[in-house]
Amino acid sequence: MHVDLNLLCSRCDSLNEAKNKNIKQMTSTLKVVTSTKQDASEDDLINAAKLGDKKAFHLLYQRHIGRVYGLCLRLCADKSLAEDATQEVFMQLWRKIDNYDGNSQFSTWLHSVTSNVTISYIRKQRGWWQKMFTLEETITDAQIAEQSIADTDFEKYIYKLPERARWVFVLHAVEGYRHEEISKILGMAVGSSKAQFHRAKQLMQEWISND
Repeated sequence: MHVDLNLLCSRCDSLNEAKNKNIKQMTSTLKVVTSTKQDASEDDLINAAKLGDKKAFHLLYQRHIGRVYGLCLRLCADKSLAEDATQEVFMQLWRKIDNYDGNSQFSTWLHSVTSNVTISYIRKQRGWWQKMFTLEETITDAQIAEQSIADTDFEKYIYKLPERARWVFVLHAVEGYRHEEISKILGMAVGSSKAQFHRAKQLMQEWISND
């Protein structure tokens, strides 16, 4: 059997280069794994998490849980549902962190993931909610008054908004998404997104005027 030695050597060199690259990455990751310092760079934590390190992932969780939960709460307008949605976000993140390619800030990518996962989660739960009561009906005056649900009057008004208007308002006004991006996330026309945002603003202005 004829063997092309030049081709074989070339392939071996390529394999060695890839192996050395992986060793360097694992060595860098090992430093994060063994130290688990709070001041470890986010890139190192992400690389470690991609290799399956749970300690590094936990540090990422600690750094981002606050804002992720805040977004979930604004979208859900219900504390219990938001807690479940937050858990779902980080479960999905653990499984899909390899999808992060570094072309944007990790926090930006994570909040896009959070928006998509949370809205998908709410839609899955909708059947159960509708059998018991509508989402809006679950938000009683007592719940709105709780500091754990709404720390400011502005938050209170957001939670009172109808579901789709609330989603659009939170994504556009609070999180800074463009209507073109929102239309893809929610599966609606750009015009519908703008209309829902206009409706949300009108309702909030009415509530603020009446209070």
